[in-house]
Amino acid sequence: MEEKIKNSGAPSRMAEGIAMQRFAETSKNKEDRICYDPYAIHFIRPEIIEFGKNNPEEAKILVDQMEQLLPGLSSSIIARVRYFDDYLKTCFTNGIEQLVILGAGYDTRTYRIEELKDEIEIFEVDHPNTQKFKKTIINNVLGENSFVKYAPIDFETQKIDVELPKYGYKSCLKTLFIMEGLSMYIPQSAVENILAFIKTNSKKGSSIIFDFYPESLVNGTNLERIAVNIREYLIKQGEPLKFGIEEKDIEKFLKIRGFNNITVVDSSKYKNLYFKGKNRSRGACNLLFFVHADVE
Repeated sequence: MEEKIKNSGAPSRMAEGIAMQRFAETSKNKEDRICYDPYAIHFIRPEIIEFGKNNPEEAKILVDQMEQLLPGLSSSIIARVRYFDDYLKTCFTNGIEQLVILGAGYDTRTYRIEELKDEIEIFEVDHPNTQKFKKTIINNVLGENSFVKYAPIDFETQKIDVELPKYGYKSCLKTLFIMEGLSMYIPQSAVENILAFIKTNSKKGSSIIFDFYPESLVNGTNLERIAVNIREYLIKQGEPLKFGIEEKDIEKFLKIRGFNNITVVDSSKYKNLYFKGKNRSRGACNLLFFVHADVE
């Protein structure tokens, strides 16, 4: 989901990269995989799939090289998918009436979590370029659907409080907002606009879940090899990091913006949750955090 789009009008390459992570995990044996996404393959260029099939050894070398460059990050991204899925299912059980996926990218949870369909209002919000491409793929694979409302919004140039209601969003409903792989790619002002919208335009008890990197990674003051590599890699991809916040500051940051019941999930917590059995040896990136909180 990575919302940032290059000026070419093309969909996000980062969104494709995350889909590749989900596809790779889905390809594992059922008892070994942490998340499952049968639709991820459709968001990957066919030539990449063919290269992997025809050149498995070379493909493995490339995967290993990426793991050496960004150790543990791939596993943390997979844990993120699973944790956000589990949190969504918990919120659904607890009676949410509306779901808003912000910076949806190639997120497929609204299509693969069957119990959501026709039960709650669902909105996907993303940059128009990526969303247009995604809708084409979804329509080709699943046919046109009426249970997801698409809202094309550029978070850096448009205001969510102005745009989202145009597509039928209802502020009177208990809502879950998901921001997976979004906060770090938009400036702090955009993050704060989103939080302000949620606080003032959703029913009490609504909630948000998102992930974040430390500010020190984003601004370059963290000189750990993994931090430097993440930052430089994303700059080279043309999708530089723009927002970060230290773990020790996130609770205060959310409290003063009207949120409570704040839970921060670090790499040790999600590793303990999901990296068991054959996955016990999988590393995790200690710089990727999750947090969820409720509207006061």
